[in-house]
Amino acid sequence: MSLILGIESSCDETAAAVVRDGYEVLSSSVASQIASHAVHGGVVPELAAREHLTALQPVLTEALTAAGITMAELDAVAVTNGPGLMPALLVGLNFAKGLAAGHHKPLIGINHFLAHIYGAFLEDGAGQLESPSSYPLLALVVSGGHTSLLLVSADGQARQIGSTIDDAAGEALDKAAKLLRLGYPGGPVMQRTAEGGDGNRFHFPRPLTGTAGKAVPPEHKYNFSFSGVKTALLYHVQKYADADGSLPAGLLQDTAASYQEAVVDVLVRKTLAAARDFKVRTIVVAGGVACNAVLRERFNQSTPNHIQLRLAQRKHCTDNAAMVAGIGHHYFKRRLFSAPGIDAFARLPVITEVVFVDAAGARQ
Repeated sequence: MSLILGIESSCDETAAAVVRDGYEVLSSSVASQIASHAVHGGVVPELAAREHLTALQPVLTEALTAAGITMAELDAVAVTNGPGLMPALLVGLNFAKGLAAGHHKPLIGINHFLAHIYGAFLEDGAGQLESPSSYPLLALVVSGGHTSLLLVSADGQARQIGSTIDDAAGEALDKAAKLLRLGYPGGPVMQRTAEGGDGNRFHFPRPLTGTAGKAVPPEHKYNFSFSGVKTALLYHVQKYADADGSLPAGLLQDTAASYQEAVVDVLVRKTLAAARDFKVRTIVVAGGVACNAVLRERFNQSTPNHIQLRLAQRKHCTDNAAMVAGIGHHYFKRRLFSAPGIDAFARLPVITEVVFVDAAGARQ
């Protein structure tokens, strides 16, 4: 048995959680910074770091209290140390270092990207994650910072087969919301604005899908690109906007729906193509954009019956510490601890294996 404390501060959510044995979430406390960043139209790294400094101790206290756990009862402290915003990461990482050292607990650095994938299995996914019949597994991690496809085999080997060559899907939605003067955060407000709109009224491009009659270069077969969709929206707004630069209400709704449709179509189309080519048995969809109702519905409708579909629960899609503590359990049981001097990293490194597949641990 293990009781792992998770700490998360990679962007604009300050979070702490306690997870038992990798799947049972005893508590999950999250302090949002949306209100602080909304006035700037996006996340300001230095502001995020200051907010984390203020919020970390309260969310820790809340998580421990809700779980009915003391620091003495914990087995380890797991903390996101990348990728993410460096000022924000360093606050959480140093806080976790202090906790681990002060309470004589092992410290476990966690890759935020992999934690998102693991988060899709929290609470009720142990059987599926541990079953050989679930592999090969293809994970789409789609968020403000990532749009990537990771292929995981039954022996724990992994490789990134696709990623964005420019904007991530979440960034594309955020920038669209800004262009349409909808506010922040972009993903949720775009979805609300699009509700009831006609997603087929306007056609926005689907880059790197071959739908425009242009062959996709082999090296980009599983890659994503959203800059062209964003540029098309800019020209669209310039064409249809009123004198004050805004779109009329009905037109705005259909525009948001059509733009959202383009983003969703690319994500689903690319993922299903990769799933077919690599003969995967499970598709996992995780990350903040996986909260999107249209994306979830489209995957439910389009995923072939012979492929298991695992959509992360919405509460585990956005940044949280439960996914950090959960994956931390697998490092703990293999005694894969981090050195006290572990550093943060901003960019996603090359991933060659995952620790939450038992075969990976057996090799180490």
